Amino acid sequence: MEQLTLTTPALLFSAISLIMLAYTNRFLAYASVIRNLHDRYLKEYDDSLLRQINNLKQRLHLTKWMQVFGITSLLFCVLTMFLIYVGYQLIAIYAFGLGLILLLISLALLIKEIQISTRALQHHIADIEEYLENKK
Repeated sequence: MEQLTLTTPALLFSAISLIMLAYTNRFLAYASVIRNLHDRYLKEYDDSLLRQINNLKQRLHLTKWMQVFGITSLLFCVLTMFLIYVGYQLIAIYAFGLGLILLLISLALLIKEIQISTRALQHHIADIEEYLENKK
């Protein structure tokens, strides 16, 4: 195995930072939509609003875990750099590997969240199509 240098885990900093920014933006968007749907639900008590809130709750939960695994991955990258700095090369390799696995888990959760989001949007499209068919 080649020598792991400080630059290898450092390369992931910008990627993980961008991913975390995207995750945070998703989280903030969900929070805003949930607050709006909550206010509408208190006025209308519509079951479709409740389904949307439950869908967003599930997506919010996934986003939380995406962030946890992403942040932990970043922590292991920093730990890797520290271990390389103090001369613990073998432990650094394992720490870096664990950081990569955590990043993979975070990205896999993102794929799951995107699938749920897409399914929710397909329901909205189906509602619109049904409305247009009934209007004819």
